[in-house]
Amino acid sequence: MSISVTSAIPTLSFVTGNTASNAQAAENQRQVQQSSAGPADTVRLTEAQQVYQLYNQGQKISQIASALNLSVESVNNYLGITTAAG
Repeated sequence: MSISVTSAIPTLSFVTGNTASNAQAAENQRQVQQSSAGPADTVRLTEAQQVYQLYNQGQKISQIASALNLSVESVNNYLGITTAAG
């Protein structure tokens, strides 16, 4: 699982009626998007961070274990949850 953060790209509004102006505005917007859409920043999370994130989003422990290909015991350990053997 990874999270990417990209910068906001300004949007241009169009006024209906003048097709030539709209076409030029569309071309200008395309150029702005191309010039400012450099590589996206990527943040890599550890397994523990991913477990905390999914848990805080409300996912069940079994769902987290399945999504991250971990055992339920590993997820519990990351979350500091102890189970009583009995």
